[in-house]
Amino acid sequence: MLVNADFHVHSCFSMASSKDMLIKNMAPKSKLKGLQLLGTGDAFHPGWLNIIEESTTCKGDGIYTADDMDFVLTTEVEGKNRIHHLIIIPDIGTARELSEKLVSKNKESDGRPRTKYSGAELLEMVKEYDCLIGPAHAFTPWTGMYKSFDSIYDCYGKAPDFVELGLSADTFMADTVAELKDFPFLTNSDAHSPWPHRLGREFNQIELEDMSYSSIKKAIKNKDIKANYGLVPNLGKYHMTACTKCYKLVDPLIAKENKMKCSCGGTIKKGVDFRISEIADYDEPKHPDFRPKYVHLMPLAELISTVYDKGVTTKTVQRKWQNLIDNFGTEIDILVNASIEEIAKTDPSISPAIEAFRNKTIHITPGGGGKYGEISFDKKLEKREAETLTTLDNF
Repeated sequence: MLVNADFHVHSCFSMASSKDMLIKNMAPKSKLKGLQLLGTGDAFHPGWLNIIEESTTCKGDGIYTADDMDFVLTTEVEGKNRIHHLIIIPDIGTARELSEKLVSKNKESDGRPRTKYSGAELLEMVKEYDCLIGPAHAFTPWTGMYKSFDSIYDCYGKAPDFVELGLSADTFMADTVAELKDFPFLTNSDAHSPWPHRLGREFNQIELEDMSYSSIKKAIKNKDIKANYGLVPNLGKYHMTACTKCYKLVDPLIAKENKMKCSCGGTIKKGVDFRISEIADYDEPKHPDFRPKYVHLMPLAELISTVYDKGVTTKTVQRKWQNLIDNFGTEIDILVNASIEEIAKTDPSISPAIEAFRNKTIHITPGGGGKYGEISFDKKLEKREAETLTTLDNF
C-alpha cells in the first residue's frame, strides 16, 4: 500500500506551537492535505501521551487512529550542541519508558525536550527500544546536525536510520554530499499549527506492507520511499545567508569577513545553500539508484493568498481553499493532478497560479535569516531580492 506520511510535527505542548495542535484538529486537516499517516510529535511529553491515549483508538503494532486518520508515535529531541534529532517510536508504552529514562529538565514543560546527550548517546538509547532515529532538518543553521559536524558519522558514531532534509533543502542539494548516498531522505512538515499551509507542506510517499510500526520500520530500513514531496527550497526560511534582524540577504564570504554581523547591528545566519556548498563533494548531485523522485510543492493557501492579496489565514483565503478542497478532494490532487481547465471552472483566478507553479514560472524571493521566501507572479519581488544582497559597500 502506498501511503503519504508526515512524520515530524509538534503538539500544543511545544514552544511556539498553536494550542490547536490537538489530535481532533490534526486528523481532519491531514486528510484534506492528502495524508494517510501522521507523526504525533512530542511523544516524550507525558501530558501529550495522555491526550493521544484519550483521543485515539489503538489499532495495534504502534498505530493509533482518530477520525479515520492514522498516527505513529514520533518526537524531536534537542541534544548536545543544540542539535535536533527525530525519533520514530514503536508504541506509547515505549515512549513513556524512554521519556522517564531521558535526562531532561524540561520534558514535562515543553514538547521538545532538551538533553545533554550526544547524537551517539541518543542513538544507543533509543536503539535498545527498537526506535528509528536520524537528524531533523539536517542542514539548518540553528539546530541542524551539519551546523556542528562535517560528517554525520562524527555526530552519531555510526549510521542513523534516515536523514530529514528540512524545508530549506531538497534531494538535489543533499545528493552533492557523498556520504549521504547510503541514507533514505525524509521530507516532513515540522508543523507547529494545523493550518493547511503548514501541516503536510512536506511529506513522504512510502510503500508499506500494512499500516503498522513494523512495516514503517521495514520500509525505511529497506529505503522503500517512493517519492519525497517538499517545498521549493528557496521558500525555506534558512535557505540563504541573511540577517536575522533586517533579513537582508548577504554574500556568505562578505558575512564571514564582517564576523557575521550586519550593518544594521543584527546577526547574520549562514544559509543552508552555502553550508551544503561547504561540505559538498560534487558540483552536481549524484543520486543513488534507490533515490526516489523529489516533487516540489507550494502550499495552496500561499498561492491563493498571493493571488488575492490577502493574509494566508484570513477568512477569504481559507474559504477559497476550502471551496477547492470540496471540489477536488485533497490539496495534493489540486496542486499536482487536477486539470487546469477543471480548476478554472471552480476558481478562474487561482488556476493561472497553479499552472505557473506546475510550469515553474513563479518568481521566488529566497528566504533567509528566519524569514520564509516570498512568491510573486511578476518581477517586483525579484527586484527586491537584488536590492537586499549586501556587499562590503553596505558596511
